[in-house]
Amino acid sequence: LGLPQSAVRVIAPEVGGGFGAKLSIYPEELLIPWVAMKVGRPVKWVEDRSEHMQATTHGRDQVHEAELALERDGMIRGLRVKLTADLGAYPMGMSLPRLTRRLLNGCYRIPALAVEIQSIYTNKTPIAAYRGAGRPEAIFLIERMMDLAARRLDLDPLEIRRRNFLPPFNEPFTTITGELYDSGDYKGAMDRAIELADYAGLRAEQETARADGRLIGIGVASYVEMAGFGPEGGLFESATVRANADGTLTMITGTSPHGQGHETAWAQLAAADLGVAMDRIQVRHGDTAAVPAGVGTFGSRSAAVGGSAVHLAVLDVREKARQLAAHLLEAAAADIFVDDGHWQVRGVPGRGVTFAEIAKAAYEQGGPENLEPGLEATRYFQPPGLVFPFGCHIAVVEIDRETGGVTLQRYISVDDCGRVLNPMLVEGQVHGGLAQGIAQALYEEVAYADDGALQTGNLTTYMIPTAPDLPSFILDRTITPTSVNPLGVKGIGEAATIGSTPAVINAVLDALAPLGITEMDPPCTPEKVWQAMRQARA
Repeated sequence: LGLPQSAVRVIAPEVGGGFGAKLSIYPEELLIPWVAMKVGRPVKWVEDRSEHMQATTHGRDQVHEAELALERDGMIRGLRVKLTADLGAYPMGMSLPRLTRRLLNGCYRIPALAVEIQSIYTNKTPIAAYRGAGRPEAIFLIERMMDLAARRLDLDPLEIRRRNFLPPFNEPFTTITGELYDSGDYKGAMDRAIELADYAGLRAEQETARADGRLIGIGVASYVEMAGFGPEGGLFESATVRANADGTLTMITGTSPHGQGHETAWAQLAAADLGVAMDRIQVRHGDTAAVPAGVGTFGSRSAAVGGSAVHLAVLDVREKARQLAAHLLEAAAADIFVDDGHWQVRGVPGRGVTFAEIAKAAYEQGGPENLEPGLEATRYFQPPGLVFPFGCHIAVVEIDRETGGVTLQRYISVDDCGRVLNPMLVEGQVHGGLAQGIAQALYEEVAYADDGALQTGNLTTYMIPTAPDLPSFILDRTITPTSVNPLGVKGIGEAATIGSTPAVINAVLDALAPLGITEMDPPCTPEKVWQAMRQARA
């Protein structure tokens, strides 16, 4: 546009779900301001659903050919993978197959790994990040291979995983792909999922159902993912925390919420440390005129990177507030503590001030000589490494022999995102992630005709689940903090999507195993399942 950066203001209010598609830069976004400058009037760009389905980036277009080498006791000796990634017409998703490669060992000890990646151009819509961005493809591959190996070796799917898990660790561990896992207890997460599911009871129910001719399947998937992107490419995050003279608090963050609840979580961090009521805290975001600098929300980095920047800024404000409180109370700063919204003097019950009084004093004359007026701090945080959330999912499905329809009967999800800032927000992220991962397993598919025409250009042909299609989820978590950031958090935004797709596919193929069906590409639609059963009977 020929403008200095200071002359451009971008305002991104509540944009709704992002999931990766909004991370890309689209030509229209550059043309809109150019046209507005040419005509001297505001310009608005509107797409209908079909245009949007065709123009917005798609996800998950990889084909894997893999070989897994094992001893007869089920111990893995090596993995060889040939990965073909369809990029579509433009190279918007070049990084995705590389992310897949980095996570191919999953939760397991794999002594040897060979990977060949081939990226190809086609005349389809470009592929780019979608909730998980390259990591779901890796976990899908290794979890399918684990189930195939278990069946070949006549082992329970849980047992082959148990034998190959990396042992619990709290110090960073370098994997065969060169990733530095921060901490993990994969067996612990699986043990908790087994307990919640009553796995032995499920297998007994399955045997009874099979004797009656019913097709019941139980699927397991253990996953790990990389999150908290920051150490590569200088992906820092910023936060400003400012106490106003009236005792309210303004927080400015470089992360932009897409429904994750940043406003709630960031306000919680300040409320606990500063003794400020949540309703007196305003969180601002998505405005380049207000935010000093920021990288944004993607790759499950908001809590780990953005939250850490907020936390550090809050601590700076707390330290200065402590000195102001000490001045007001004529006490030593070391004796000041916060309890139930009041800043008090240790050992002197009932003597204290509110944060509002401290904030007012920060802007008045007569403060401590060694302190500047005002009460605010800006901090940047760039993590030294990635964080690696993990978990174990168990799915139970039943398949209709007549129609091929798959019913998801039960779902158990145990996830570990390190320290939990807000349990309700974490559960909300898991619910949404499960819905999208299950949708990939059973419903969603972008289809093209032989001439390249998009066949699934609206929601009558592109299937997504609705609330009645999903069961009530049984959710739990283990907690394995990380030392990579000061909050000890790992991120949860993409985790459930990564674990759920292979769990459901493994359940479908477990149900079809008595018919000799061992493989099926997702989504497992009724037509696809019915055709597979028909061919098996023939």
